[in-house]
Amino acid sequence: MEPAISTISDPILWIGTDTCALGPYRADLVETYWRWEQDPSLLVGYGRQAPESLEARTEGMAHQLRGENIRFTIYDRTSGEPVPAGVATLLPDHAVRTAEYIIMLAPEARRRGLGTQATRLTLDYAFHITNLRMVWLKVLAPNQAGIRAYEKAGFRTAGKLREAGYWLGRTCDEVIMDAVAEEFEGASAVESLLTGE
Repeated sequence: MEPAISTISDPILWIGTDTCALGPYRADLVETYWRWEQDPSLLVGYGRQAPESLEARTEGMAHQLRGENIRFTIYDRTSGEPVPAGVATLLPDHAVRTAEYIIMLAPEARRRGLGTQATRLTLDYAFHITNLRMVWLKVLAPNQAGIRAYEKAGFRTAGKLREAGYWLGRTCDEVIMDAVAEEFEGASAVESLLTGE
């Protein structure tokens, strides 16, 4: 007998806080993920620059579920019930124990600190479960809200790639940010699971 897939009302949550949690990437949420990915504010950054059909997204989902990348569904827990609110992804380079980080939040989940919390939980998982030594990301320089959220979660600016991206039709720099395990400070959701504190 195959295990039942959790529903939106009873998702599996791996680690979390009172207001945010991470759980598995879910095939049954492909249409939800696809809807978020079509949001114009996401397309301005690193998303696809052209809309994608739901059929093409569904085909891509099967490949993602079999891949080696580490993907999480982000849940908003502020209303009590966990509600899917985004996706966090680690693209690991196992040879050097590092990973690139990518996050996508639903439009309705933005500007409430959820991105910072999800990023911090992803770093916690990366450093304490996956045993990565460094996680890095790229963010377009005009995305100051994103840069602030990443800094609050523990990332630091490491450099920039000049004129490597586009923002509203104009070239812009990409900011490179990184976080290292030895500098991860504050409460750890992973450690509290193990110690019961």
